[in-house]
Amino acid sequence: MAFVRIKSGGLWGVEGFEVDVEVDVANGLPSFNIVGLPDATVKESRDRVRSALKNSGYSFPQKRVTVNLSPSDRKKQGTFYDLPIAVGLLVALGQVGRDAVEGKVFLGELSLDGNLRKVRGLLPVVLGLKDLGFREFMVPADNLTELSFVREVNLIGASDLGEVVDILKGKRKGKEPEAFIFEDLNRGFYPDLEDIIGQSLAKKALEICAGGFHHLSMIGPPGVGKSTLAKALVGLMPPLDFEEVLEVSKIYSVAGLLSEGLITQRPFRSPHHTSSEVALVGGGSQPVPGEVSLAHRGVLFLDELPEFSRKAVESLRQPLEEGYVDVVRATSKVRFPALFTLVTAQNPCPCGNLGNPYGECTCSPQQIKSYNARVSQAIKDRIDLTVWVHPVDEERLLNMTKSESSEKVKERILKAQAIQKERFKGSETPWNSRMTSHQVEEFCINLMDRSAKRLLKLGVENLKLSPRSYFKVIKVSRTVADLEESEVIKEEHVALALQFRSSEGFA
Repeated sequence: MAFVRIKSGGLWGVEGFEVDVEVDVANGLPSFNIVGLPDATVKESRDRVRSALKNSGYSFPQKRVTVNLSPSDRKKQGTFYDLPIAVGLLVALGQVGRDAVEGKVFLGELSLDGNLRKVRGLLPVVLGLKDLGFREFMVPADNLTELSFVREVNLIGASDLGEVVDILKGKRKGKEPEAFIFEDLNRGFYPDLEDIIGQSLAKKALEICAGGFHHLSMIGPPGVGKSTLAKALVGLMPPLDFEEVLEVSKIYSVAGLLSEGLITQRPFRSPHHTSSEVALVGGGSQPVPGEVSLAHRGVLFLDELPEFSRKAVESLRQPLEEGYVDVVRATSKVRFPALFTLVTAQNPCPCGNLGNPYGECTCSPQQIKSYNARVSQAIKDRIDLTVWVHPVDEERLLNMTKSESSEKVKERILKAQAIQKERFKGSETPWNSRMTSHQVEEFCINLMDRSAKRLLKLGVENLKLSPRSYFKVIKVSRTVADLEESEVIKEEHVALALQFRSSEGFA
């Protein structure tokens, strides 16, 4: 009889936890059982491990084999456990010494011929175990790229089970990740504002949106450039810092989308309007991140917003307010980060020509009302900026008159972001749009001049703003002031914020 304990890890949401893979080989009728709350994928490890051992030249014990995944009260999912189970059996059979596996963490999926396959979700597992004090990991060689920036750990990559055994016996060295250079990141290609003709008001809205990470809605006829403007937004945003690269890459690792290495650009996600509620916010029998989480620290662009199902759009309420999504099941709850900037685009009416000087609207008032009612007031209330995107007049279009470049606009945005970073130092608030009520009072209302307060009061009365909209106007005013490097919020800052509060004044 032989008992072996191998260290491994599990994934819950985007966080990793420690798992002990306990392998017991005892006399009795040949059997192979896995216990400890394994899901269907983990249970299938029995067949993969048995075939991988035989096809790699090792015998499978014709005895009673029991594998326990501890802690037994936490569900295990994924294909992390093939390698630790196989290594445990090899130790039990005397093919590998016990000292060779001491202090090492094993993670990886085995193919039937013994090759080690890349597994998704490995990055958050390694980071979670690193925080628990583990420093040596044996993983599939194909996973080394996504782990290349994890410092203060020894990563050993292997391509197949035979190579794993040779490494443990000291016959050869494992593969190592290439050096990770953070300075070479944050390069991207986005539409430049100077190449977008006209749309000065929409461009200003983009600048404010990027300056304080405010949610933005664009309304206008088809073909006026709403989608191009949305894509240009990511190029205006500050680059991801090291911690943000870490956060975003963990989510993409869980989703299995790190095929080309780390996510080093701010994400831009643009799901189709047929996307379901689960596709947007995440979920499933084995919860996976949705589009709102894949857009974490970046932009979620919903084109043709009224065409999305009402249920799907309403599911955005929690992430827009809280910055995360809770996927609740009967026996568990998984939390996915979802701190994104929402950008929406839509036509003003079903035919798209309402307010278009170059087209005639054929919709009845009832059709227009019904179309715009597809998006609830609760969602509209959560959007900070609303701008009407007009068709460009013929003269400007023919002359191809250029405006400020994205590079010049980004200079102001980076200065505004630096101001906010200093302002919120020591707090959990990342930028102006996420200010608490106390911070609004301290950094906005107390720094607003009399004329600005007077205009704000008139705006609240005339536009009949809800308390949420009231605070959003103040937060946008703060960002406008930051972009002008003004500590005091002035009347013109509030005026611009109020102008972007309602789309009715633009038609």
